[in-house]
Amino acid sequence: MNAVEQQAPGLPENAVATVDLAAEYRDAGVAEVLDSLERELVGLSPVKRRVREIAALLLVDRARRKIGLATEPPSLHMSFTGNPGTGKTTVAMRMAEILLRLGYVRRGHVVAVTRDDLVGQFIGHTAPKTKDVLKRAMGGVLFIDEAYYLFRPENEKDYGQEAIEILLQVMENQRDDLVVILAGYADRMERFFESNPGLKSRVAHHIDFPDYSNGELGEIAATMLGQWNYRLDAAGRGAFDEYIALRRARPHFANARSVRNALDRMRMRQALRLFESGATVDAAALTTLTEADVRSSRHFLPASP
Repeated sequence: MNAVEQQAPGLPENAVATVDLAAEYRDAGVAEVLDSLERELVGLSPVKRRVREIAALLLVDRARRKIGLATEPPSLHMSFTGNPGTGKTTVAMRMAEILLRLGYVRRGHVVAVTRDDLVGQFIGHTAPKTKDVLKRAMGGVLFIDEAYYLFRPENEKDYGQEAIEILLQVMENQRDDLVVILAGYADRMERFFESNPGLKSRVAHHIDFPDYSNGELGEIAATMLGQWNYRLDAAGRGAFDEYIALRRARPHFANARSVRNALDRMRMRQALRLFESGATVDAAALTTLTEADVRSSRHFLPASP
């Protein structure tokens, strides 16, 4: 008698005796998704590890079902906490792919919404809006960004609580056909869950997304520029390192999102510089961003008192 049969003597006669987890992992294509996530996102090691853990849980759960072991499907609703620009939406998309490949959702799409997509402005408006969003998300993942805005206790006439109640029902009764990911700032999400214990009890996986370091932001910038066929010259790279340190000390810093916005503005400055020079340009000129393109940013100016 093999090890599986010794541990589970009540298996059906036609049950599979063993499952090759490596083959399951390979055939499902989960490795491709995890590799894609590794390429797309710099750093975020704790986040990537949690994603691998969830993928492993689902893979083993599928193996248990193949063998015929009685099992309770794992709860899949999640909370992503962290500052803007830390990759939460990207991870949600890759998580949907993993869920699809392992057979936990039918379609594997992501419907990303905010409060305005769910909550109406007058009586009778919220329920149809929320139900329409849920209908579109069925078979995939519903990603609710800044989810704490659904709950506004200071406004007795706010309709966000109605959306939450509908969401709770669907998260419980149709959890085999929809995965909900609630996202936002960590401190606000904690208060949101404390005010809505029903939601907190239905969310099994809490993943915190740390801010990027200055070095990681520089690596993200280099990757983005490479994808666009641009590069920073040596002086430009030094200036951009200074820019990152200055920018993250200012308000409304959004990690990779702020880096992308900065690079877009640098490209505009380069374009204007080349245009105004009136010179004949070659490929090197068209693809190189210089120190001047970086230092023209207002963030190099003294902060206003």
